[in-house]
Amino acid sequence: MVNEELLKKIRSGKDLTEEEIESLPEGPLKTKVKKRQALNAQIRQEAAREGKRKRTADTRRKILAGAWVLDEAEQRKDFREFVLKQLDSFLTRPDDRALFDLPPRKEELKKAQEKPENGEPQE
Repeated sequence: MVNEELLKKIRSGKDLTEEEIESLPEGPLKTKVKKRQALNAQIRQEAAREGKRKRTADTRRKILAGAWVLDEAEQRKDFREFVLKQLDSFLTRPDDRALFDLPPRKEELKKAQEKPENGEPQE
């Protein structure tokens, strides 16, 4: 006989632990719970693969769009100036800004000036 807590968990559709599955008496309920758990695992794997495909496609779109923007910027001075102005306001991380030869932001310069050379905070 299955305890009420375990039946409640089975009805909710939640996965059971190996111990909980093993505690079930042999029969159709145990068989179906095992099949459902295997199916749930397959669903999770497929959902993860789909998420990865979407992220890969998104990354590819960004790379292709960026390649076009950089190519256009090389061809047209007015477009290059526009792109650099937009990047100057968009990029905040110093290493990202350095990729486009942009100077550090004013906030970063202030932080660098306030920080002593030995790297320890001032007292």
